Amino acid sequence: MINYRTIIRVLGALLMLESAVMILPLLVSFIYGEGTGFMIFVSVAVTFLTGFTAHGVYRKGELSVGRREGFIIVTTSWILFSAFGTLPFVLTGSIPSFTDAFFETMSGFSTTGATILTDIEALPHSALFWRSIIQWMGGMGIVVLSIAIIGELKIGNFQLFSAEVPGVTKDKIHPRVKGTAKRLWAIYVALTVTETLLLLIGGMSPFDAICHSFTTMATGGFSTRNLSLAAFDSLYIHTVVTIFMFVGGINFALIYFVLKGKFSKLFGNDEFRFYVSVVVFFSLLVSLTLWIANDYTPGKAAVEGTFQVVSILTTTGFTSVDYQLWGHFLIMVVFMLWFTGASTGSTSGGIKMLRLLILTRNGRQELHKLIHPNAVLPVRINGKAIPAHLIQNVLAFVVFYFIILAVGVLVMSIMGYNIDTAFGASASALGNIGPAIGDVGPAFDFAHVPAFGKWFLSFLMLIGRLELFTVLILFSRTFYKS
Repeated sequence: MINYRTIIRVLGALLMLESAVMILPLLVSFIYGEGTGFMIFVSVAVTFLTGFTAHGVYRKGELSVGRREGFIIVTTSWILFSAFGTLPFVLTGSIPSFTDAFFETMSGFSTTGATILTDIEALPHSALFWRSIIQWMGGMGIVVLSIAIIGELKIGNFQLFSAEVPGVTKDKIHPRVKGTAKRLWAIYVALTVTETLLLLIGGMSPFDAICHSFTTMATGGFSTRNLSLAAFDSLYIHTVVTIFMFVGGINFALIYFVLKGKFSKLFGNDEFRFYVSVVVFFSLLVSLTLWIANDYTPGKAAVEGTFQVVSILTTTGFTSVDYQLWGHFLIMVVFMLWFTGASTGSTSGGIKMLRLLILTRNGRQELHKLIHPNAVLPVRINGKAIPAHLIQNVLAFVVFYFIILAVGVLVMSIMGYNIDTAFGASASALGNIGPAIGDVGPAFDFAHVPAFGKWFLSFLMLIGRLELFTVLILFSRTFYKS
């Protein structure tokens, strides 16, 4: 039987955590002397009191989290965080419409980077900072953050961690889940601080440097500028951001092992090698095409090509140019990159490299079996045979992914959008990518999407960020049976 008292108590604690983070844009409002401080304070108070009440009602009850409670808590927490995260936007008038504010907030927490804002630079600093901080929180995970900071649950942390950080394999970096969460967040913070310092050296203002570091490490793509990274005409800045987008696409457990001096864990990892190979191949392909066919200088072609490939492949969504002007061939290349994603255990969205690697190797083995039907040919990753049930999980994930994508394209088409825009919007939301093609390409935004479309795309962002099954299982009747 599902323990709803535990669910309410945990959700209350999570809302109190969100209210604490809301204090940061409140401080930014005071620093810049903006008139948004009082309404942000109201946002903090409403969120805290709601969480405090929910947590306090069942404070003395039994606290136990099983797999079912874990799925409900994770999915509901992301919806609640997005709902209450709208308050600083709505109450300050930065985004008056609740629908628009929810879309923007869900896009932030899910690290999608799609925006309804037509003039980003018109927002006060406090609202821009809140856009950046919610992406940073969503990058590593709301529940992972709560486990690292609060650690309230004596049992059930594993269920929550597994529901929010789904994947094919999980590298264990500490015997306890709380220890793992703390180490992941420590790495995340350290990389964010490092990038901030490097961007400051490159001439960015402190505010821009902090905000862009937040959204780079989250592979989210929200910018403080209307032109995104194109607003900073600096080879140095684009290179720094490219490097940290790439790092954000690496499994953070591998980064931990590197910091411990275990370099063989990184360079001996099949997924990492595959990730590097894909980045290098497509960067060279795009750069050479820009140089030969698009009249770019060799240097500019290399910088712009690599930047855009890494941005799309890691689902960050920063733009330095409008790639829809590159011609049909390169648009097709961009289209292919939408369905990759970076590594499992990273902050990126998409299908992920490990799943693609398993699919590739399983396909190769199936071809071999046509010649040698009795041969036992296991799919191996990092020298170990992958169990059949994991291969089935990967196949099911990919099938569900494209079914949901097809439904998304159909829904957007019904609303009157052409195939480019319908496909682009759906792929962008489900893959947590951000800018797409058509009327939602790099030079456009999502403001023109009808209210129903924004709610629908917000739902796609949610299930894409939680990798489908965590959300979809809640729609199964068997989930609620004893």
